[in-house]
Amino acid sequence: MPPGDWISLPATLEGIAAKLPRQLTVTLEKNLVQMVCETRVDVPAGEIEARVLSEADNPEMLALTALTHPGPFRSQTYTLGTYLGVRVDGRLAAMAGQRMHVPGYREISAVCTHPDFQGRGYARTLVAQLVAETFDRRLVPFLHVEETNARAQAVYRGLGFVERARLPLLVIERVR
Repeated sequence: MPPGDWISLPATLEGIAAKLPRQLTVTLEKNLVQMVCETRVDVPAGEIEARVLSEADNPEMLALTALTHPGPFRSQTYTLGTYLGVRVDGRLAAMAGQRMHVPGYREISAVCTHPDFQGRGYARTLVAQLVAETFDRRLVPFLHVEETNARAQAVYRGLGFVERARLPLLVIERVR
């Protein structure tokens, strides 16, 4: 792992900190709620137009995730699955996509809305579209949300998600 690079692990600080070499440090510790959606909930898109994001959108995707911190998002993350976005006056206002794919399941990730555009239903619409696509592929959608983010958890529950587990998360960075 080169200096400045990082990894995220589902682990507790007590279980790993003492075992880290000096060149690695824990830069973030939080608890996540893992939620799964086993029943399709149809949500009309209304007038919100989502489009597939691509390499050309990557600088804005990186900027939006750096601003909103929805979880790990790197320069090639958009290649792991379909990422959808909503634009308002040419600006990327919201996005959500797919990342991990394990047998029978597909993760919805990087759900975020620019603070200037919150409360308009963009994230809800994007997640609903990704959930529908996931079910169409005969997979079960799941996601992770910060334990303290009650607003997002309420949106996900409204889309049919239920809590499956609570997980610790550590982000470890190489400092030299």
